[in-house]
Amino acid sequence: MKIIIAGACQVGTHLAKMLSSTGNNEITLIDSVQERLTAAAENADIVTICGDSSSIKILQDAAVDQADLFVAVNPSSNQNQNLVSALLAKKLGSKKVVARVSNEEYLSYDNRILFTDMGIDLLFYPERIAATEIVELLKNASASESLDFARGRLQLSVLKLEEDSPVLDEKLIDFSREIADKYNISFRIVAVSRLGETIIPGPDFKFKERDMLYIISLRESLSPLLKVLGRQETVARRVMILGGSNIGCMVATQLVDNTEEVKIIDNNRKTCLKMTEELDSHIKVVCGDARDTDLLIEEGIRGYDVVIAVTDSAETNILSCVAAKRLGVPKTIAGVENIEYLRLAEEMGIDTTINRKLIAAAKIFRLTLSDKVKFIKYMNGTNAEVLEYIVEENSAIVGKSLKDISFPSGALIGGVIRGTDAFIAVGSSVLKAYDRVIVFSVPGSVAAVDKLFK
Repeated sequence: MKIIIAGACQVGTHLAKMLSSTGNNEITLIDSVQERLTAAAENADIVTICGDSSSIKILQDAAVDQADLFVAVNPSSNQNQNLVSALLAKKLGSKKVVARVSNEEYLSYDNRILFTDMGIDLLFYPERIAATEIVELLKNASASESLDFARGRLQLSVLKLEEDSPVLDEKLIDFSREIADKYNISFRIVAVSRLGETIIPGPDFKFKERDMLYIISLRESLSPLLKVLGRQETVARRVMILGGSNIGCMVATQLVDNTEEVKIIDNNRKTCLKMTEELDSHIKVVCGDARDTDLLIEEGIRGYDVVIAVTDSAETNILSCVAAKRLGVPKTIAGVENIEYLRLAEEMGIDTTINRKLIAAAKIFRLTLSDKVKFIKYMNGTNAEVLEYIVEENSAIVGKSLKDISFPSGALIGGVIRGTDAFIAVGSSVLKAYDRVIVFSVPGSVAAVDKLFK
């Protein structure tokens, strides 16, 4: 595919790197600052053009008329530039165009239809996507991250092994037998993230402290898995949010009707006053510094089930969550925009990190794959994606058992949804037409996986 990206911000540069390493893509990156383009080109095989992406001449120089996909991802302050660039790209011949916006009003159903009629195929608001992601995470607060398929009958849960986990140094094959003997449940560990490396574990793989286990299981299997791994079940009844950012306010609004208490702490008096006036009256607002441990103790942080730190400072978010863990909070979520800090946050014991740039990039990445992909999500703590495919009736893999399919290395099928049934995939599992298949894959294998389902 020929893909043009307007904006060498972190979203744009990460997307360029992701797409240039996946499949046979030709990537052009446009930005008005040469230094940003130079830095991006050091990490990705791309063509760069210095200039204003809303300039017709610059778009023509980038051969926008030949583009399969045009993505305008300049920072949120440049929303109008993104819209103008995307509209021009469409009129000049791009097949699909995407624009980043910073106005939630544009995302209402009627307004999305308006922009679609104008020619923009997708609008995305990273802060809203991140807020929705956080709320989804809290549906299974015991896991660092989780995904539901088939209305929750099949789940992918990310569980971290702490220093007191009883399975440390145990082999995967022994762990699987222990689970089978005690609980007779079905599950599959599709990957393990260890010190930033994504591992597809074999039978003799040994668990280590701080390993992140990516486990596909049936819904009823999660509780016994938590017990064997030494994890406590957590329910998000009381939630403290540090930072009255757009993300913080959107999360609070979505949670207020389904929790016992939601409290937001922010150090800006004007922001606090605005939240008091605009948010639901059941949301408690406190003016104070999220870095002040004494303040957090005064506000009863030890009695909260979840602390979500989404201030504008990644450092503040990380340190606040570390303090919350030490004060006994079961689950912490930190907004970390500096991609290089993600591993640091994990090593410091934070349960879950949220990076709106990576989430947004994964959403756009789906547009580069076949229409058989119904879902894709970038998984925190690993460089892999989870994809959901539908098996077409004329596909070459219909009627074949998984062990007989030449599946790419670095990818595997974890689960299958067939009608109202869901089951864990094993070597003898046979795929049928219209099955929904859950695939776990590292980026370098996604293109090969996509070909299997075309």
